[in-house]
Amino acid sequence: MNYAGVRSVLDADAVSAVEVRDLRKNYGQIEAVRGVSFTVEDGEIFALLGPNGAGKTTTLEILEGFRRRDAGDVRVLGHDPGDRSAGRVLREQIGLVLQDIAVEPYLTVRETVARNAGYYPNPRGIDEVIELVDLSGQEKQKVKALSGGQKRRLDLALGMVGNPRLLFLDEPTTGFDPNARRGAWQIVANLRSAGTTIVLTTHYMDEAQVLADRVAVIAAGQIVAAGTPATIGGRDLAMTRIRFTLPADVAAAELPVTGGVVTDGADGATVTFDAEEPTAVLHRLTGWAIERGTTLPGLTVERPSLEDIYLKLTGSPGDEHEEPPAKPRRRGLLARSGR
Repeated sequence: MNYAGVRSVLDADAVSAVEVRDLRKNYGQIEAVRGVSFTVEDGEIFALLGPNGAGKTTTLEILEGFRRRDAGDVRVLGHDPGDRSAGRVLREQIGLVLQDIAVEPYLTVRETVARNAGYYPNPRGIDEVIELVDLSGQEKQKVKALSGGQKRRLDLALGMVGNPRLLFLDEPTTGFDPNARRGAWQIVANLRSAGTTIVLTTHYMDEAQVLADRVAVIAAGQIVAAGTPATIGGRDLAMTRIRFTLPADVAAAELPVTGGVVTDGADGATVTFDAEEPTAVLHRLTGWAIERGTTLPGLTVERPSLEDIYLKLTGSPGDEHEEPPAKPRRRGLLARSGR
């Protein structure tokens, strides 16, 4: 069954795939989640970012039905994940790619994917899924013999095989080399194009930048910023930084633009300008360089990166509280419980 097609008929009135309002969770005196609110729209990729201990794991476990909340309202595909009566319909429409998945080490890749496919009413084709995660040729390999990156691709296969409407990806490319990461990004993008809604957590800011339609940053149990990767935290309004190495035969006072900061380094003096509107500054600098017959070595023009904004929003690791150890989140329990 193609859930993307069914959604338009059965859930025409549904506004969001995930709705979280004033979510709260305490562990004794520790407020792990303090009034968190956000939405995830149908068919988008939403990244929840935050340092360890910020409340991210607890929030995800509540969405996935592994922990109970103390207060607030949560709806996942229109259902309360804390309501046991909704368990079966959610299990059949949600996929999980967790950081630590219990997989039988002596099963082969194909046996593992086939076993999980059996938990769902309308799974994707087993061979199709194995090919999508680039494990073709490894079908008969036992899980225990796979490399770390191959095991992570198998985790991704297990999350996809149920043909889910909503897929939770918890650090999905951990252990991947750069080429494998970009391959995984394409898989995720293709899933979104096919109608799958994806909630992503990652410590790779470039991953969030490439994949996410929207991001939210959680720190000390609260959402501190939300928006698109390009605009979150005022990133689109921040000053643009222009930087280059001062030509060896030029004094900083000769530059046609004032207000630059000069710092000495091993490779020469570096000049930095922060400009609200960089076009005019760049035009004057490059025009001047051309007229002099010189260059501006190492010239870069950039706004603060997503990582810069993230670090500014989250502060130092010492600002975060400790969350209790995560409960084991096992796909087998999720799929079989109550069936």
